Amino acid sequence: MTKSPRLAAVSVLTGALLSIPPLPASQADAARPADRAGSPGPSDIASPQAAPGLGLPGPSRGRARPGEPVGRPRLSPSSPDTGGLTPAVHLMAESRTDRERLMRWWTPARMRRALPLDGLVAGEPAGRPVPGGRPAETPASAPSTGAAWTSGGKVARTTGRVFFTYAGRPASCSGDSVAGASQSTVLTAGHCVRLDGAWHTDWVFVPAYHDGQAPYGKWTATRTLTTPQWEAREDLDYDVGAAMVAPQDGRTLTSVVGGQGIAFNQPRHRPMYAFGYPAEAPYDGSRLVYCSGTAKDDKKTHDVGLTCDMTAGSSGGPWFLGFDARTGTGTQNSVNSFKYDAAPKDMFGPYFGAAVKALYDKAQNT
Repeated sequence: MTKSPRLAAVSVLTGALLSIPPLPASQADAARPADRAGSPGPSDIASPQAAPGLGLPGPSRGRARPGEPVGRPRLSPSSPDTGGLTPAVHLMAESRTDRERLMRWWTPARMRRALPLDGLVAGEPAGRPVPGGRPAETPASAPSTGAAWTSGGKVARTTGRVFFTYAGRPASCSGDSVAGASQSTVLTAGHCVRLDGAWHTDWVFVPAYHDGQAPYGKWTATRTLTTPQWEAREDLDYDVGAAMVAPQDGRTLTSVVGGQGIAFNQPRHRPMYAFGYPAEAPYDGSRLVYCSGTAKDDKKTHDVGLTCDMTAGSSGGPWFLGFDARTGTGTQNSVNSFKYDAAPKDMFGPYFGAAVKALYDKAQNT
């Protein structure tokens, strides 16, 4: 059977498709049994501790499919677990002038108009949001397939919308602030930093975004990164990206909004929460939305799945293990990545193994 995943939640004619100084990550261990439930294991986890581009990408607009070479792999020595390649790094707005320009460019009106990347990739406009439409509200402790998150907590600060330029048009995804030595790491999907062989430009992260407002500021990327597998062939098994953002007024990202923990090589089939800012009908990108349930395997890839109705714009939003709905804290272990045309109720995300750990470690030392 031909695999035809689309990047997170694109609509098709046949139906809707698709801190705070933290501790550094520990050394990776072998994966644990895949059928064990509970909180993340003690190793392969980076936990937080309480404490005080410019230009246009290439013109191609094709969808990412495994096996289609895109771009050129960087043949640097690395661990065999990562295919002999090191994570790819792209320089962004490094000067203060560039960063100030980007913060002025991303006005509330322009952020509201930004289309979800997934709709642009499909070669068709994203569905028009329902006027005044809002997702239903569900108690945070109850299973959800796409309700508004109204319980606040840390996740409401660390999760945000990502804005950038793709093919000359303002586009959006979702992302999350994670703990790390750099105190400036945003984790997202690989296709939210690079697609069709070109890096996105004008990249900013807006934590706690709400209807055009940026209560904790707009954080400009100085560097974006992705896995070598995504850079080389846009392999959905490795659809993970990261951004290093510049400080604001002498403060780092995690010192302002905090940073969630992150874990690698964890057991599968466990309870998880997924978050994002879906911006295609019936959502409009103005509010944080979540799904929750027990993760399952994707039989066509090495990815993990979750029943979830989130639509385009949610790509790059975090998945958490051991999520505490009372405090809004968890351990990030995947991101929203794609859906299948034939299974529009299921969202899939990459398994966080050695390649993602190498990406995270690179971000802490870039």
